[in-house]
Amino acid sequence: MKKSVFRMPTLVGVTLMGSLLFLNCSDNDSATYGDSTGSSDSDTTVVIDDTDFDPVDWTTETHSNDVDPNFDEVFDDTEVKRFDFVISEENWAAMLADMTDMYGTFGRSSGGLSDFSDEDPIFVPGSVFYNGIEWYKVGLRFKGNSSLQSAWQSGVLKLAFKMDFDEYEDDYPQIKNQRFYGFKKFSLKNNYNDSSFLREKVAAEVFENSGLAVSHTGFYTLYVDHGDGPEYFGLYTLVEEVDNTVIDTQFTSDDGNLYKPEDYGASFEEGTFNEDGFVKKTNEDEADWSDVESVFTALHSATRTTDPEAWRTGLEAVFDVDTFLNYLAVNTVIQNWDTYGRMEHNYYLYNNPDNSLLTWIPWDNNEALQEGNMGGSLSLDFSDLSSSSDWPLIGYLYEDEVYKAKYDAYVEAVIGGPFETTYIQGVYDTYSSLVEPYATSEESGYTFLNSSSSFYSAISTLKSHASSRASAVSSYLSKQ
Repeated sequence: MKKSVFRMPTLVGVTLMGSLLFLNCSDNDSATYGDSTGSSDSDTTVVIDDTDFDPVDWTTETHSNDVDPNFDEVFDDTEVKRFDFVISEENWAAMLADMTDMYGTFGRSSGGLSDFSDEDPIFVPGSVFYNGIEWYKVGLRFKGNSSLQSAWQSGVLKLAFKMDFDEYEDDYPQIKNQRFYGFKKFSLKNNYNDSSFLREKVAAEVFENSGLAVSHTGFYTLYVDHGDGPEYFGLYTLVEEVDNTVIDTQFTSDDGNLYKPEDYGASFEEGTFNEDGFVKKTNEDEADWSDVESVFTALHSATRTTDPEAWRTGLEAVFDVDTFLNYLAVNTVIQNWDTYGRMEHNYYLYNNPDNSLLTWIPWDNNEALQEGNMGGSLSLDFSDLSSSSDWPLIGYLYEDEVYKAKYDAYVEAVIGGPFETTYIQGVYDTYSSLVEPYATSEESGYTFLNSSSSFYSAISTLKSHASSRASAVSSYLSKQ
């Protein structure tokens, strides 16, 4: 697959090898985007328009990096806000051709999920409008792995986006250090496989209310104009990026090493450490993974069985065990199958400059608050963990009587506080009333709902789930 950039003094078209098709569709049929064979020989070319422009909407408060992030403006829990993207017809075509290269023809399943692509989808420059104000030449791309592929192959164009406000500052000096109310970038998530539209947001709030560092979230509708006027793409959840403002505002410094573990090695199984499994998101030029290696060494020390006190001391010297046990309790109470313990991803590790301890940060919570897939979510006593050695940060810590007691205390705290049944059911009522008009008005081809009744049923399921988790915790704690 070839991806390239085409710079011209005026906005011109792109050349795509293969015939790009845009077919009209009825309410029951999906449009087909991409070449007719789903082949991977497309030349996806991003157009960079070098025509001079004046960023007339630019103000210090809204666009510059000279202000603190305005969380109240961007992540207001009391309203659903709106983004408008304007992407040139040529660059939109390039984005769709790139997706075809990665995942085949739009709306056609390959009979299962293929291996994840080694490359991210392409960025293109586009305008972002909010409250009548324009942000200029913002880097926009599709994002996701299995969820992105599944949505594309099922014929749903409600795809998740990544937004980077100064991605194109080298091409457009006018937007150097452009920010959105102090934020450089966001994930705009499409609530894939979540008919309630609430799981990403509510799970993050439970983590936050439990004292953990986690991304802020907010509800936004998205309209995209790619040549024929704005189209309603549906209700999304805006998510703060960990490698931007989370470590900058929730820790005293953003100078530490930040890792986004993924796949082999990310389970911390003995002997599996590899640098590729712990992708650096800060200090990338420093080829130093010694802090991660130190956790592997301490975790698998022979003292675990011969001298547990010495083992705990060694582990706590390099890893924030208390934060992990807090996270583990919250994550297991609310249930989440698409994360550590089942999958080798969806968390960050940050070397906190305050104490030089690797600290756990949860990420990507759209599959939380449900029993789940892939064997289901883990039980509160981890009796269904594949083995202690496969997931040693769970298995080894739970087998230690001191750490198990701390975990149990956190379990009791979360079910009595941030996930207390009456309280969390009230949260579901509040947010479902807020998003209902936008969720139930999503349009065919841009929604994962079968009908509006799917939304109401999903809210009811969430509330029942809260009750069942309280019962499960009560039963678990009574046996300890």
